Amino acid sequence: MEEDQPPAFVGGLLDLLGAGSPELRRLPVALLSREQKATELAQLVELEAKLAAYKAELVLGLADDSPDDLDPTPGTPGAQRGSWAPDPELPGVSEFFTAELAVVLDCGRRSASLLAQRAWVYRESLPATWAALAAGQLDEARAKVLVDVLQHTDPAVARQVESQLIGEASSCTTHTLRKRAVAALLAVDADAVDARRREAERQADVRVHPSPREGMSTLTADLPAPVAAACFDLVDQLAVLLKKDGDERPIGQLRATVLADLVQRPWDDTRPPVTAHLQLAATLSALAGGSGEAGEVNGLPIAIGQLRELLARLDALGVRTPAGGSVTLALTDDVGALRATTTLDRLRRLAQRGCPTHQSAGCGCAVLDRPAEVDGYAPSAAQQTFVHTRDRTCRFPGCGQRVGWADADHVVPHAHGGATDCANLCCLCRSHHRLKTFARGWHFQMTSDGVLTVTTPSGITRTTRPPGTRPPPAEPPPPLPELEPDDEPPPF
Repeated sequence: MEEDQPPAFVGGLLDLLGAGSPELRRLPVALLSREQKATELAQLVELEAKLAAYKAELVLGLADDSPDDLDPTPGTPGAQRGSWAPDPELPGVSEFFTAELAVVLDCGRRSASLLAQRAWVYRESLPATWAALAAGQLDEARAKVLVDVLQHTDPAVARQVESQLIGEASSCTTHTLRKRAVAALLAVDADAVDARRREAERQADVRVHPSPREGMSTLTADLPAPVAAACFDLVDQLAVLLKKDGDERPIGQLRATVLADLVQRPWDDTRPPVTAHLQLAATLSALAGGSGEAGEVNGLPIAIGQLRELLARLDALGVRTPAGGSVTLALTDDVGALRATTTLDRLRRLAQRGCPTHQSAGCGCAVLDRPAEVDGYAPSAAQQTFVHTRDRTCRFPGCGQRVGWADADHVVPHAHGGATDCANLCCLCRSHHRLKTFARGWHFQMTSDGVLTVTTPSGITRTTRPPGTRPPPAEPPPPLPELEPDDEPPPF
């Protein structure tokens, strides 16, 4: 009796697997133009995304081949017990799977576990993210951001948030994408997020661990977002004062020195008094309890309930400005574009005065708008406030330097006829301000509502929108074809 023979395609697969290491297509870099090199790098990013999706599929396939049927059951020798048990891994998968995966990948068990969990989240909660990764439309860094934010929520909620973000995810920086994902999650699952926040605060701690820099260690503290923002702002202001007094040390070293002094010598009153300034962003309906839309503190998304608590502690909820602090109100249109900034006192005066032209309360005239253009080079104080409130960080693609260290720069240079107007001013950190001014081949263009487009000398174009400004609605994706029963599940 003849032995069963494997199907022909199996032999073909074995031939491919035994063919050795895959060859990477390499172009003669020295012969490529600047534009061709940039294009090739962009294509490599797309290829890396596709490989990351394929890697996740292989990991899940290996996990599916490793069920927990043969793991020691509770009460038997070798079973998991109490605090000595390993962290929970993948449902239905052997507890020893990640150890095998670590050996296959020649990495640590922690790295293997994170990779396996990320692949599991792709399949269970973020199928559209996985599909975009497999198509090379979304890079792995941005896909990881969505996993980090959404992996602990219900899969149905995760997919709801994913559907809101997937169309614009590739055009956001990882920092912006994380903020938008957290804000979107807060809007649909605020109670669960608040519960996780309270649990996170309960587990807060201060830690020290070795730094990769010689002779250094890193001190970290888990703090509520508003507290962390206030602490950093205070440390930063004291460091800036030292710099203004002539201290030649780098600003980062000064911040570290200030922090160490504050912790080790809290009784020292020789330091000048400073007050932390927080930028709070929230809609009126959210503050009044009419919606669950997330707020922000210094650019960090927080639950609206947490923001209300912070405002109450500051005694700034529409009552008065905190002693030594400041309150700036930002008024936006229906799509989130900034229209005007004002103070509480000025808003009260305008409300009492009303429209200077019409007596009717419902005339519709604008009594607040963006600051007017000025004739000189230097922006006015009102323009500085407007542009800093609109941009919040350096607007260069991929840069998150906060506005305290950014210049209000003319997009069209003033020397070339550019107006000193909010429609021609944007925040750029000193490094990117110098790049725009002195580096050749770069092109900057901005619309009247602050949408900035930057083109590199090699022809790559990136666009950034002011935080809070919603992009135009994306075209709905075409319907997916119906799969035959034997077809593979998406995204492959």
